[in-house]
Amino acid sequence: MITTRTTIAALGFAILLIASGLAQAASFDCDAKELKPDEKAICDNRALNDADVKMVTTFELLSGLLAMGSRGTLQDEQTAWLKKRQECGADAACIKAAYDERLKQLGETYKNINRPL
Repeated sequence: MITTRTTIAALGFAILLIASGLAQAASFDCDAKELKPDEKAICDNRALNDADVKMVTTFELLSGLLAMGSRGTLQDEQTAWLKKRQECGADAACIKAAYDERLKQLGETYKNINRPL
C-alpha cells in the first residue's frame, strides 16, 4: 500500500534528482589546494561532476528517510565506496563506473525503504 509519506518521499526524491542535474559544483571544494587524483578528475570532467552531485543528493535524501540503524549502515557503505572511488586515481572510466554502481545501490536502497530488511 502506498502511503502519503511514501508518495511525498518519492516526489521529493524526483525533485532532488532533477535539481541535481542543474547543479554545477562537486560535493567537495574543487578550488582546494590539495585535491586527491579522483577529486581532480571529477572537477575537470563535467559528466563526473554531475554524477558526483547526483550521488551526493541521492545519498543525503536517503539519509533523511532511513531509520537510525539503517542510516549507520548507509554511511558505512558510503565510506567504503569513497575508498573504492579513490582507488581509481584519475581514471575517468573507473570513476564513472564507480558512480554508476553506487547510484544503482542507492536506488535499490530507496526501493526497499518500506520493506523489512
